[in-house]
Amino acid sequence: MVFKAVRGFKDILSPESYIWQRIERVARSNLELFGFSEIRTPILERSELFQRSIGENTDIVEKEMYTFLDRNGESLTLRPEATAGIIRAFIEGQLYKKRPIHRLYTIGPMFRYERPQKGRLRQFHQINAELVGTDDPIADTEVIWVAWKILKDLGAEEMRLEVNSLGCPKCRPEHRKDLVFFLENNKDKLCPDCRRRSTVNPLRVFDCKNASCKETLMFAPTIKHYWCPGCAEHLGKVLDNLEALEIPFVINPYLVRGLDYYQRTTFEIRAQG
Repeated sequence: MVFKAVRGFKDILSPESYIWQRIERVARSNLELFGFSEIRTPILERSELFQRSIGENTDIVEKEMYTFLDRNGESLTLRPEATAGIIRAFIEGQLYKKRPIHRLYTIGPMFRYERPQKGRLRQFHQINAELVGTDDPIADTEVIWVAWKILKDLGAEEMRLEVNSLGCPKCRPEHRKDLVFFLENNKDKLCPDCRRRSTVNPLRVFDCKNASCKETLMFAPTIKHYWCPGCAEHLGKVLDNLEALEIPFVINPYLVRGLDYYQRTTFEIRAQG
């Protein structure tokens, strides 16, 4: 009998493995130049860690986690993202007692039970950076800067940086209320996923790729009209810093994140064309 790799999982064979090594080498050298230290966390964690940190109503927790009971009946999950495990290790290891600010990074596999397709696998790999211990806008700028520099050093060209602010607990409730009202009044124009998200995790509707949903959501209230003075000032400083670094950017009011722990600055670097 000839065994094949599990669907959605991929072998990384030579010479492709040399490309992976170069990416990791460039990432590590830049992250360490910026003062980040590598942290290696287990790929298996207690399920509650992700349920509480990511949010029980997110698509990841509801549909995409690889979760099972071990022989003692404890629910364990293959990590679907890196942040929760890093913060768990930060607290458990009492790193906060050593100094106030920590720069941490990890490189490794993550797991989500999604439909395998081109460019999307059930085991995928991430380079993850966390700057812990400060909410200064310079911290957001630094993470964006190192990501931009890694891609530049790898030879990426024609990149577009998109930036937004997701607000904070002061300004998000009012936006959520108005967004849910809008979605309820336009539910007949939304796909089934967006109708479901509209009550449990409404921000995620902006991630939808359905053409009809995208057209409808062009008229939806966006968070930029609800920013409190603190959030507006925070984003303004991030953008000023990016201009000083000569990193071109555009503000994308529809750029969101579906995980509960995200606040304020969010960004994506996309290939143009």
